[in-house]
Formats: sequence, structure tokens, C-alpha cells
Amino acid sequence: MTKRLQIAIVASAIALTACQSEPVKEFTSDAKSAWGQLTGSSAKGQNAFNTGLKQYDDGDLQQSQKSLQSALGQGLDTRDQVTAHKYLAFIHCSLGRTASCREEFRKALALDPAMDLAPAEAGNPIWGPIFRSVKAGR
Repeated sequence: MTKRLQIAIVASAIALTACQSEPVKEFTSDAKSAWGQLTGSSAKGQNAFNTGLKQYDDGDLQQSQKSLQSALGQGLDTRDQVTAHKYLAFIHCSLGRTASCREEFRKALALDPAMDLAPAEAGNPIWGPIFRSVKAGR
């Protein structure tokens, strides 16, 4: 291969890459936006949701509650809404707020009537009985 042909190929590849990079970014952004509109989720909501779950795992219940409520307000898909309400119920139960705990379980079950707790969650002596009571009352 001649030097001129190599240069032409490299220049073409660079030009094509440069041409494709911006539309691909725009398409990706547009696709995320369209998906968010279809599913009711947003990147901000998803970020707050993930932060809230991490804060819960770290034991920071107050901040977790704020983040999960923020995520719900910013938009999440149905599955993540159910999870957010479930964790909010756990937080309320852990802090002795039984009425709020029940309400969060009701919201989760309204979104997904088939929702159930994992065995370890269901066995929790604080929120397990409350969840079973709310689910039986539906």
C-alpha cells in the first residue's frame, strides 16, 4: 500500500468518525429522552433512585428517604417506583412511623398488586407483618 493511499484511508476514517460522533450523541440523547417519556423515568430520577438505595444500604435513612422521594418526583419507571415505595416503607417502619409505612406499601401494591417481599424482607419482625396486613387488606 502506498503512503498516499494510507493517508487517504486514515483521513477518510477520521472524517467519518467526526461525522458520526455528533449525530450518534444526539441520537443517544434523543433516544434516552424518548425512553424516559415512554416509561415515565428520567436520568435525574434514576440518579436520585440509585443514590437513595446506596444511602439506605449505608444506613443513612433520612437522606435515603429524601433521595427516594426526589426520585419519585423526577420520574421513574413502574418497577423502580415500586422499589422506591418499598424502601420508603422500610424506612418509615424502621423509624416507628407505622401509618406512613402502611401507606408506602399501599402505593407499591397499587402499582404492582403481585408485588411481594423477598424471604429475608418478609421475615423482618417490623415491616413483615405490616406488609402482610396491607397486602391481605387489598
